[in-house]
Amino acid sequence: MKTTSPEAAELGRQLIAELERLGIDPVVDTESCTAFGCEGSVDRAGLASQVDLIVVLGGDGTLLSVTRDEIGDTPVLGINMGSLGFLTEHSADSLFPMLAKALEGTAHLERRERLQVTISSSDHEPTSARVLNDAVINKGALARMIVLSVHVDGTFVSHFRADGLIVSTPTGSTAYNLSAGGPILYPTLDAMVVTPICPHALTNRPIVLALDSVVEIRLEGPAEKVYLTLDGQQGFPISDRDLVRIERCPEPIQLITEPSRSYFQVLHHKLKWGERRG
Repeated sequence: MKTTSPEAAELGRQLIAELERLGIDPVVDTESCTAFGCEGSVDRAGLASQVDLIVVLGGDGTLLSVTRDEIGDTPVLGINMGSLGFLTEHSADSLFPMLAKALEGTAHLERRERLQVTISSSDHEPTSARVLNDAVINKGALARMIVLSVHVDGTFVSHFRADGLIVSTPTGSTAYNLSAGGPILYPTLDAMVVTPICPHALTNRPIVLALDSVVEIRLEGPAEKVYLTLDGQQGFPISDRDLVRIERCPEPIQLITEPSRSYFQVLHHKLKWGERRG
């Protein structure tokens, strides 16, 4: 839950009351429990193993923080209490109708692929994490342009001279990737996209790859303050001794969507496509 939102806290209390009325034992993560004023909470990382449905009250960032963990096939219902809400596409008013469908087993599930990101170096043990949106390598605010060497499936692609590089899932293609000039990918495609951030050469364009590709990125030469950021929430400093490997995560998530609303309708609503101005 978005713990800073009074509206999310109130809706959460209503949700708990409704589940208890139906004879269902709600399981609430520690952070949300504080906002709800309830007891018997569990750590968010272990939540999926104890429930049959995960309800997220918040914005896309809240949902991304949940999907970093191992959640298996547990369906995720995102209720938008934020601003944009590409992932948390359901409004607060639709919570209880969507909940009823989920409990009846009639909710529409859409598989969303994730990426596995591994940082390895001779200096430390490999570190791995999952992302639903993107992995971003970029320079610090005052650092110079960086050079990133990219290989795909062991084949050299290019030296990208740029402010950074984004590797995005189709789900994340409407996030930082879109702002950097990358393409929108239909969310159920088996693909990923590599997008340079402010490249020095105009011929360095985004590249769409098969999801089963393995992307390896290495920083060429020493550089100050270069970071790997995962879903905009986890950050790691990297150096020219590190290798960043990005590949398909074997564990996609199951997102509850509204089948009567097409993805293009979502784009019309969120990105204001098709609106006449003036």
